[in-house]
Amino acid sequence: MRKLLVVGAAALALVGGSAVAVASQTPRNETFRMLELFGDIVAAVEQAYVVPVDNKKLIESALRGMMSSLDPHSDYLPPDGYGDLRERTEGQYSGVGLVITTEGGLTKVVSPMDGGPAVAAGIQAGDVISQVDGQNTAGLTNNEVSEKLRGEAGTTVRLTILRDGEDSREIELTRQVIRVDSVTGRLEGDLAYVRISSFNQNTTQELTDTLARLKRENPNIAGYVLDVRNNGGGLLSAAVAVADAFLERGEIVSQRGRKPDQIDRYSATPGDLTGGKPVVVLINYGSASASEIVAGALKDQQRATVIGLTSFGKGSVQTVFPLRGGQDGALYMTTARYYTPSGRSIQKIGIEPDLEVSRSAAEARIISRSNFIYSEAAYATALDASIGAERRGPHAAHEAPGADYPTDKDYQLERAFQLLRVGGDLSRLPAPGADIIIDGKTPEGEEPAQTETP
Repeated sequence: MRKLLVVGAAALALVGGSAVAVASQTPRNETFRMLELFGDIVAAVEQAYVVPVDNKKLIESALRGMMSSLDPHSDYLPPDGYGDLRERTEGQYSGVGLVITTEGGLTKVVSPMDGGPAVAAGIQAGDVISQVDGQNTAGLTNNEVSEKLRGEAGTTVRLTILRDGEDSREIELTRQVIRVDSVTGRLEGDLAYVRISSFNQNTTQELTDTLARLKRENPNIAGYVLDVRNNGGGLLSAAVAVADAFLERGEIVSQRGRKPDQIDRYSATPGDLTGGKPVVVLINYGSASASEIVAGALKDQQRATVIGLTSFGKGSVQTVFPLRGGQDGALYMTTARYYTPSGRSIQKIGIEPDLEVSRSAAEARIISRSNFIYSEAAYATALDASIGAERRGPHAAHEAPGADYPTDKDYQLERAFQLLRVGGDLSRLPAPGADIIIDGKTPEGEEPAQTETP
């Protein structure tokens, strides 16, 4: 039986009914010496700190610090945090509807959830949450901020939001039960628009039902837009099933662990639910993890054209290890990297679109500034890509709406529909209009006017 060494506790901890091996890189004697040192420090704090301490919270903080030093996603989840994780993957919880991450003392929004209070208030991917109910979030863990955001439906929480080029602003949100309808869809004439906002236990069935409904409404659908913008990810099984729905055969994704023989491959099964119609996938820098698996699979298998901005680059696999059946919480630990069918690593690099299109001029400015690039690669402790490649640095988006482009229109979606109307052939895509900036230049070849918020 494999064993797990747990700091400051018994030598064994069962994980989901079995035990997990953790191989130490230091001699056993040194490991036990450091464990004794840890115990000595806890005892010293308990006896000499200026005020009484809660040893349980102290040790939980130490466990979180140990896990977070590995990479931005590994963590120790106390029992209530483990329960929150299960709620999110089951598709329902009470809160404000945000996927967040922490790095360098900052809490950033990975993506706002469709239909939640946060997206209704205009919170966007890349926003920084500097305060929650007047308390500074600097130095707080991801779980600590999440706990402050969650709460009973009907209660309120005040957030202070920082955004590139704008003054800080305070937003009051009313918590609600977030029932994540992960798949929605509608028809635009003979074209279908399918939005996937998250990948949870309900996604596969919801996608199947949505595609069937759209085909009943119009049996002659000419093409599909699959929108995974601002989708922060979710379950691997759901991502594989979504990609499989558009593929007849071929690999979808592989995950590779620490050892050469730790490779798992996931392949498509016969049965393209769209009947082979053209597909366009929309992504942006808020598309992470499971979203990148889908976009990478459909791109590499030449099943879809990808439009938008390079995705977040979260290409690592986290495995949940319940401790004593979840009674002592769980370890949320990075155990592998994801690779697209062509062997490209998603980690830190992301999925590059076939046609780079910014949704707005403000979004184009974000990717043009090195200090505001929003991606996995910006994290100091991010796991490397393992293949020597790097994410593209700051640059002017290939296409971006100019200042005169209507703010109520979705330029990325408009280009996706235009591409489907010419059968998905990029060579036949109509040229952008006069109000679009190409490679940082106006149609007249001039630098676009920049407007700064005072």
